[in-house]
Amino acid sequence: MSGDGVVIGIEVHCQLNRLKTKLFCGCSTDYRGKAPNTNACEVCLGHPGALPRPNEKAVELAVMTGLALNSTVSEKTSFYRKNYYYVDMGKNFQISMYETKGSKTICKGGFIDINIGSGRKRVRITRIQLEEDPAKLVHIGPIDLSPYTLVDYNRAGMALLEIVTEPDMSSPREARLFLQKLRSILEHIGAFDGSLEGAMRCDANVSIRGGTRVEIKNISSFKEVERALNFELSRQRSLLQKGERVRRETRHWDEIRKVTISLREKEEEHDYRYFPEPDIPPIQLNEGYVDTIRARMPELPDARAERFARGYGLPQYDAQVLTAEKRLADFFEEAARLHGEPKTVSNWIMSDLLGVLHDKGLEIDEAKITPAAFAGMLRMIRDGAISGKIGKIILPTLVTTGRAAEEVVRENDLLKIADREAIERVVEEVFAENPKAVSDAVNDEKAAHFLVGQVMRKTRGKGDPELVNLSIRERLESMRKR
Repeated sequence: MSGDGVVIGIEVHCQLNRLKTKLFCGCSTDYRGKAPNTNACEVCLGHPGALPRPNEKAVELAVMTGLALNSTVSEKTSFYRKNYYYVDMGKNFQISMYETKGSKTICKGGFIDINIGSGRKRVRITRIQLEEDPAKLVHIGPIDLSPYTLVDYNRAGMALLEIVTEPDMSSPREARLFLQKLRSILEHIGAFDGSLEGAMRCDANVSIRGGTRVEIKNISSFKEVERALNFELSRQRSLLQKGERVRRETRHWDEIRKVTISLREKEEEHDYRYFPEPDIPPIQLNEGYVDTIRARMPELPDARAERFARGYGLPQYDAQVLTAEKRLADFFEEAARLHGEPKTVSNWIMSDLLGVLHDKGLEIDEAKITPAAFAGMLRMIRDGAISGKIGKIILPTLVTTGRAAEEVVRENDLLKIADREAIERVVEEVFAENPKAVSDAVNDEKAAHFLVGQVMRKTRGKGDPELVNLSIRERLESMRKR
């Protein structure tokens, strides 16, 4: 959907949920599943006199993120008060960072390269900043029809990284690919666990070139970002085709109805009346501090993909797909270690496992299959205990149950039939049932494939393919000689 000059920029909010405590207090970050409003303190709730104290580890992760995204780390950064009245922020302001004279956000500039078809596209980063997460609002049904709204302050104060891009994306697909790459980078550096609810949320700004920009707020995942942008672009095109104006506004993406809903007119920066947070002094980030963090940088997805291609002999495309998600890359490496043949493991992941996950609407972290179970299935195929066809049959069960391949195979009587006499008996039955096919195969070797298929069908895919082919060839050859 980029033929009419689509322009997309994104503000991503990534929760630093690997931290043990919130951004400005000692409350635990393990708030999910807790009773509402039980994981909050005076700082979270904004009580008068409560003093915030920055989490040093959050600052380190913000700097590491900047280095991973090719950004420039600021020598000095400050927190500001972003003032607004809303029930998700008890003190009526959010502590965030702000770009102004004499102060910068923690990181500036940078880029992420994403793979687009056979090429690559660079998406520039505008800035990276730290801020606190507001409380969570719970609506009864759709936001525009909810009779009332509940507020849960357990999330309030969680450390957020806000990563703002330039408007460099020209399709919803590119936006999704950018977010996938960003998630992989952040998970590789240990900044967050992207599988947790609310871990990555984003606001997408979208317009059709020359038109008015519309913001879509708080989209919950990169899959929903693509859907929301596709809908919003269709809505804007429809308005323009009817000669109507696209209003500058903030809209909400309703995941249930798959539509965007108008929330309010878009705020301008001056509406927030930013001013320095008086309770938190400026933070100095000298070169030695940054170098220390740089020395601890882990392997990033692009470097890991190069290692997969070079060290395991994988095609570049396969290596890039495998490293698009940290959990998938970890799954591959562990399964390859256990199985011993990385290329075989990669082929099965690329051609079969990802297909099963797609069909079931699962991400790798949602599937129950373990690297050990996957490697065990491949060993059974390699050792001749089951055929590749049986492997394809049982794989969905392994994905959804997490059971061992050996257990599933035994329970369903799927071990390969490698007994020559047993194969001969089935071949004899197939020949008796298909006289025309046998006659065709006597005169044309290629026609024997049908007979092989019939034998495999009768054995439910359990027949040893080599024995089946050998038995059929020998029987046909004998008939030709007669």
